[in-house]
Amino acid sequence: MLTILLHSSKTMRPAPASKDSPQSPGLMARATKLSDHLRSLTVEDIRTCMQLSPVKAEQTHQLIQSWTDDYAVQRPAIDAFLGDIYSGLQVQSFSDQDREYANDHLLILSGLYGGLRALDSIYPYRLEMGYKLPQKEFANLYAFWGDSIAKLIPAKNLVINLSAVEYTKAVLPYIDNQVITPKFLTISKKTGEPTFVTVHAKIARGAFAHWLITNRIQTQRKLVEFSELGYRYDSPLSTAQEPVFVCEEFKGLGLSVRLTQ
Repeated sequence: MLTILLHSSKTMRPAPASKDSPQSPGLMARATKLSDHLRSLTVEDIRTCMQLSPVKAEQTHQLIQSWTDDYAVQRPAIDAFLGDIYSGLQVQSFSDQDREYANDHLLILSGLYGGLRALDSIYPYRLEMGYKLPQKEFANLYAFWGDSIAKLIPAKNLVINLSAVEYTKAVLPYIDNQVITPKFLTISKKTGEPTFVTVHAKIARGAFAHWLITNRIQTQRKLVEFSELGYRYDSPLSTAQEPVFVCEEFKGLGLSVRLTQ
């Protein structure tokens, strides 16, 4: 068995009534406590701790004030998040069986909710794991969550880490699982060398998660078979814990609004 780690996104879809049966996040009690604290913050508090413009701080304050645990106005987590990783995840192409499989194997790391299963019902929010909020109990979200997120991961599962370091710092120190962290590089047209391209890598992480889910990948030895978006496994650059995938020409153009050519 495996657990796939992704992380939440700053941008989210609005929350109309969901057609899915409601599913409560595993750490909902702590999420509610955190939300209650966020509601107590002023616009200036939010602007300062989240480093936002005055306009964005006001919008975020309004969003925080509207947050609710009412299932009638929530979406499943995998349908709620936008951004490059979720462009690569291509949730809209999942079958009902894929969605159920994702619900059992995907864990989305979140500043507000801690850890989310794919079909956990959520409301739009903005809270990155690295934010430092006013009041001692909430000043360090890593301390706030402690080992509670890690406890959502079965002890014997192979962990495929496709999340950002900002979020994995809330999980990896607390688990003894084997962790595999794939890396995605693109051949530079200028130098001819494999290079890290942020947008490519984010989309590739989502595409890798999509491939794991839709192909029901369960073992480490199968990981090297990933070949979506023009990527191929590069053995000389890889280690057992960090398999590297390189593409000569990135074939995810159009998946991101930031990447059309």
